[in-house]
Amino acid sequence: MAGIRGGAADDEKQGGGGDYQGGFHRRSINGIAVRASMLQTFSSMHDGFQSLQGKLLLDGGSITGSFFNRTVVLICQHSTDGAFGLVLNRGAERTVGEAITDELPERIGDQDLWVGGPVQPAALSYLHSDEFLPDANVCPNLNLDHSLEDLVELGNSFSSTQRVRVFTGYSGWGPGQLEDEMERKAWVTHTATIEHVFEKSPEELWRIIMREMGGVNRLMSDAPDDLSWN
Repeated sequence: MAGIRGGAADDEKQGGGGDYQGGFHRRSINGIAVRASMLQTFSSMHDGFQSLQGKLLLDGGSITGSFFNRTVVLICQHSTDGAFGLVLNRGAERTVGEAITDELPERIGDQDLWVGGPVQPAALSYLHSDEFLPDANVCPNLNLDHSLEDLVELGNSFSSTQRVRVFTGYSGWGPGQLEDEMERKAWVTHTATIEHVFEKSPEELWRIIMREMGGVNRLMSDAPDDLSWN
């Protein structure tokens, strides 16, 4: 069974643990996503709960110095049971093929690998989009998956409109944890689009979206990374 060679980020315990299987924390990562998905309908009816699935969370300037400084996180699943997200703009500085031990189709193996978050750095996740994905589980035409076998199958397919991004590690929140961070205004929210997820210059994504939002967010986008430079 394939595995991620080495961790791209430390596990900062921002999420649950799980069984390690051949380099992938498959049971725990799949459990979070499936459990959140199953509870989605119920959670949206729960008093006071508002799901952020399909939204982007952007550092609003209050988490300077942390792993999430100036990150853009796509919330893939969110229920009263917790949340699962992937950072879209932090590179792992290696390709997918360099990190995964099994042979991959060239169009997948040659792609840049991205750090989805500080939790379980050997866990594999990927986002897949196409013109029509009837079973997409994040938002229309955008699917989250963790299966290496399905990733290989995608790489061997010939859809001209297919897009894939592969991540190591993820961002996780336990029950009520993300809601607490939202109350403390740690994050700025923005509706995700397929174009955001597959932005050609992911390293600039935080600034691009802050400028899109305008107002004080646009002003923040032009500030230096270290505010002491001002």
